[in-house]
Amino acid sequence: MSSSAAPLADTDDAWKVFDSATAFTGGVVSMRVDEVAMPGSLVAKRDVLVHPGSVGILVLDDSEDTPKILMLRQYRHPVQRRLWEFPAGLLDENESALTAAKRELEEEAHLQARDWRVLLDAYTSPGISDEAVRIYLARGVRPADGERRAAVHEEADMELRWVALSDVVTGVLGGRLHNPLVVMGSLALQNVLTAGGLDSLRPATAPWRDRPA
Repeated sequence: MSSSAAPLADTDDAWKVFDSATAFTGGVVSMRVDEVAMPGSLVAKRDVLVHPGSVGILVLDDSEDTPKILMLRQYRHPVQRRLWEFPAGLLDENESALTAAKRELEEEAHLQARDWRVLLDAYTSPGISDEAVRIYLARGVRPADGERRAAVHEEADMELRWVALSDVVTGVLGGRLHNPLVVMGSLALQNVLTAGGLDSLRPATAPWRDRPA
């Protein structure tokens, strides 16, 4: 196998769409049905869940020998389970990803962070949705200024806990933790800490070309 092959990278390759119709519009997402040109002169219908995009924040406390990360426990009605998650939320219209991440960290955990970096970018379910998520790594946290925002709905019943990163990774690999941001983020951070180090991460303002339009 040649060692000079270019690194793997996803590429732009938009297939022709003959027709497109919005089948449903909800409060957050909509469903679009596209008729897409397929190989062999075929045409197939594809459902697309149109999503505004989201951010997640992996908050790291590496002040001691055992790295710990902030976890939130929140009810998720579609799966009817309480999931351990990172602070996370939807992007507001015309809002930068970093601004959204800072807002969500303050709203959900009443914290501010000194150091921000991009941990990873991903599509959560590209077979059905265009949702793109950017997960930030935040360090040097302190209580946010002012009074804490009053929580409502699912957030009114959230539990916060600092957990050893190793315990989170064990929970992911053991099938006990299922939130995709937790799965991706914890494994990525473990790799970063044992390989490249935090200085290998992209700056917080790095371009995010995969963010939904």
